[in-house]
Amino acid sequence: MSADAASPVLETPRADCSACPHRDDRLLEGRCQPGDTCVRVMSGHQITRFFNQNPDLAERYAGDPFWERRAIAARYLSQQRLLQMLDDPDEVVRRVLAYRLAVEHLWALIDDPDREVRITVADRLPVEQLERLVEDDDYLVRQYVARRLRAGRLFRMIGDPDREVRKTVAARLPIESLGLMRDDAADEIRLVVAERLPESELWTLADDPDWRVRLSVCLRAPPDVVTRFLDDGDVDVQAAARERCDAGT
Repeated sequence: MSADAASPVLETPRADCSACPHRDDRLLEGRCQPGDTCVRVMSGHQITRFFNQNPDLAERYAGDPFWERRAIAARYLSQQRLLQMLDDPDEVVRRVLAYRLAVEHLWALIDDPDREVRITVADRLPVEQLERLVEDDDYLVRQYVARRLRAGRLFRMIGDPDREVRKTVAARLPIESLGLMRDDAADEIRLVVAERLPESELWTLADDPDWRVRLSVCLRAPPDVVTRFLDDGDVDVQAAARERCDAGT
């Protein structure tokens, strides 16, 4: 049996225009087309094309039983109508709201049960309002917060339970506060700290258990600290120390 013969034939969904409320105007005007541009079928592509041609009808479908019609219609609704949909039971609809709502109304979605909604809120909220999400239950939401929060306020996230969030914090924390993270349990975070600490403070990481951290210290520390690595337990760290000592740097 050939591959073509084995493949199922996917029929394009088509609605019955005889029962459609748009048959006497939009259909005759060429602003909808059975099997291509139709709001009555269960097809996101066709519904999207329909509202592209007929955005003025979005209001009529804002309360439709089919979640995808509501979600697509929401792209064309007024701000006033969007506010009436904040309690929509479907998260895809609320994700559209999170993208489209005016910034001053985003607070209404800050505790939404869907992580994608809260991520969008975290991405769009004014920076001065982001601290409300510092303790969000989802690490991806907190990751967005750590990327956008003012650096001077990141100290609140130094002890975040997620390693990737703390890594973002370590990369952005003001230098004067960076020492607060040099005892972090994660090696890769201490490595970020070692790469950013002022040279005068690098000695505090000279005995770090991770060889990559010690190597980073060895490559940047003042000469009196470098000599401590000549007998390091790692050959790469030893080699880097000898090279710097031989070069007198």
